[in-house]
Amino acid sequence: MPSVRVRFAPSPTGYLHIGGVRTALFNWLFARHHGGIFILRIEDTDRSRSTEEAIQVIEEGMRWLGLNWDEGPHRQTDRLDFYRQHADRLFREGKAYWCDCSPEQLEARRAEALRKGMTPKYDGRCRDRRLPPGPHHALRFKAPQTGQTTVEDLVKGTVVFDNTQLDDLIVVRADGFPTYNFCVVLDDADMKITHVIRGDDHLNNTPRQMLLYRAFGYTPPKFAHLSMILGPDKTRLSKRHGATSVLAYREMGYLPEALVNYLSRLSWSSGDQEIFSLQELVEKFSLEVVGKSAAVFNPDKLLWLNAHYIHTGDPDRLIVLLKPFLTLEGSITEGQRLDEAWLKKIVLALKERSRTLVEMAQSAAHFFKEEAEIDPKAKEKFLKPIIRPLFEKLIERLELLSSFETGAIEKIFQELIASAGIKLGDLAQPVRVALTGRTVSPGIYEVMELLGKERTLARLKKAADMLGS
Repeated sequence: MPSVRVRFAPSPTGYLHIGGVRTALFNWLFARHHGGIFILRIEDTDRSRSTEEAIQVIEEGMRWLGLNWDEGPHRQTDRLDFYRQHADRLFREGKAYWCDCSPEQLEARRAEALRKGMTPKYDGRCRDRRLPPGPHHALRFKAPQTGQTTVEDLVKGTVVFDNTQLDDLIVVRADGFPTYNFCVVLDDADMKITHVIRGDDHLNNTPRQMLLYRAFGYTPPKFAHLSMILGPDKTRLSKRHGATSVLAYREMGYLPEALVNYLSRLSWSSGDQEIFSLQELVEKFSLEVVGKSAAVFNPDKLLWLNAHYIHTGDPDRLIVLLKPFLTLEGSITEGQRLDEAWLKKIVLALKERSRTLVEMAQSAAHFFKEEAEIDPKAKEKFLKPIIRPLFEKLIERLELLSSFETGAIEKIFQELIASAGIKLGDLAQPVRVALTGRTVSPGIYEVMELLGKERTLARLKKAADMLGS
């Protein structure tokens, strides 16, 4: 059996959050670094909130990022008999008891405890009543009422919990379904998990879980609790800071390797290095250098990384990734046959100035349309009647070209600006606006070659007519 077995165990109650992805990534890197096993487990016992759609989204997000799992996905709802057997065992051994306190009663006592400045925990009034199982009865674990529980955390260090602050947690709800803290202990023990790497919002659950391990005679795994991810304003990362769903970043035109690289650097580092291949991350990753303090999510840094991966990306792969965005932009239809060599030239022309695939698709749009949609401000600034004579001379000379390539086009431009005594930008910028509708594009000769002779001349003639005399 491998020396390391870890798991990512999300609850399918919504989208796959950035914080969850960071947890999955650290588990995956730890397993791959040690030649271990990475398990995907779906914790779906909360029937009121868990959905099949959310499960599919979790799996899709993991696959997109390349975080392949070795076992699973296991679903807790497929293991209910396993949990019931262990609940019965706890009760038989006198380590759990049935409680008939209603939610209303519990809430009233909680409010009273808060009013008196006491810890709002269950007061144990059913502990010695020896109630049998019955309708609306919940099973509670009989936790020790004295002493301490110590967690030796691989990130946080030694954390000590006073057992007097821990209440008799419910292990089986009144509806018959097991609870999170109960299931997670049994699953981790049964799946022989060696290390539990998760967010530090679970740290307070850890002493309760350790007590359950001991009650069953299981050896607890090693724990490593990762710091919270904060937004730029140092508050907990949420939708008000922008996208927090992993698949939202795919829709925004981010590459998976950019997101993986960025998230790996939240609370972990390797010197001053910023850019890592996946193989480098696997080789270098270690829990020993995971930081204790909260990580701050910086959208600008992620965008910078994404631009790097687009600039250095394989153009053939970028073509595949770009096509869905060209479809959304309305430039092509789904399944449309394209000249791949021509499309590759477009990608090569645009990738150095594109930060996302959305930006690249928007910049590419004018190559696919019959006519340029000219920005009114650009038109007002650059398309003035004074430029019409130069446009007419340019059209005349371009029509004579037998080979419509950048070298020949550049020669014509150089001759025209020399004879007119102007700078290149004085002609190139109005031509750029006429051809693309925008003031920013790849080099003007490259744009004209990609548009082709027929569409270039058509757009220039339309602009010249629009300029008047």
